[in-house]
Amino acid sequence: MKKLSIIIIALTMPIATTNMANAQSTQKDYQQNPFTLVYEGAVTKNEKGKVNIHPVTYKLNGIDIAANVYTPANYDASKKYPAVVVAHPNGGIKEQTAGLYAQRLAEAGYITIAADAAYQGASGGEPRHTDNPAYRTEDIHGMADFVTQYAGVDADRLGVLGICGGGGYTLKATQSDKRFKAVATLSMFNSGEVRRNGFQNSQLNTIQERLKQVSDARALEAAGGEVKYAGVATVTDEEIAETSTDLYREGFVYYYRTHAHPNSTFLYTMSSLLDLMSWDAATNMDLIEQPLLMMAGSKADTKYMTDEVFKKATNAKNKELFVIDGATHIETYWKPEYVSQAVNKLTNFYQTNL
Repeated sequence: MKKLSIIIIALTMPIATTNMANAQSTQKDYQQNPFTLVYEGAVTKNEKGKVNIHPVTYKLNGIDIAANVYTPANYDASKKYPAVVVAHPNGGIKEQTAGLYAQRLAEAGYITIAADAAYQGASGGEPRHTDNPAYRTEDIHGMADFVTQYAGVDADRLGVLGICGGGGYTLKATQSDKRFKAVATLSMFNSGEVRRNGFQNSQLNTIQERLKQVSDARALEAAGGEVKYAGVATVTDEEIAETSTDLYREGFVYYYRTHAHPNSTFLYTMSSLLDLMSWDAATNMDLIEQPLLMMAGSKADTKYMTDEVFKKATNAKNKELFVIDGATHIETYWKPEYVSQAVNKLTNFYQTNL
């Protein structure tokens, strides 16, 4: 077994003071929810006439993938339903915002699936927390493989929703995978661009230095040495309060306080950057010919990434950029009024295009 080494990279991000009562309440929800879901209004038991959740596992390239399938109220396996694949954010897992949106779409009549990415969450794969863009894209193809074989799914009416980093990987997956008939993203995060250039292009002067660092990490792994990790393992309230960007300040609160789950982490293998830094969600956007909906908060400090990519989708049908007024990036994950706006828009989009 290779030894693990954690390297914490300095982050220029703000962290708001945390409401610890909310944090403790959410942790209590996690412990009490039989499916370990940590979002508001989560399913607590399967009841006839309501949305039900079905934990499943399947193999993808030899790796065990853990997923949740949500079925609509009064689901009848002999009928045919449209389906939606939901890809989770970077650092996220199926029990957080991906599950929330999957459940809300199931309430609207869709069979949905939210899976943990390979090497992450409850899915298999070593070394843990690998964030290779090819693997993350393959995860989306794999969810399509599984859900289109699920009882009651109409494989000709398959949509996809990618959130944050899952949005960037969704754009890449749907450039070639035409099983997806309608493509949507929420708070899209272009992981390759940010790992290469820094958030808001703040690290352009250190690209070559960081490439050398990740190349050395890959070499160390290949020689049987330590697996080095980048990111943040834990964070204090003081560090949260000192973080300067909404994305990371609110992200720390979401992932480490209010919606914390033991399977979720901000860590990723340093060697993942070898592939991520030369990858970009914005390339080949002209290959997307499906209907495209991209959603972002008006106050999101990540909105520039959605704007950059959207204009490159020159062949997408009926493409639309939907701005959620007043929302930051992380608020689209959980804040009821913003989630409802996004779900209503998604429901109309899928009804029209699936």
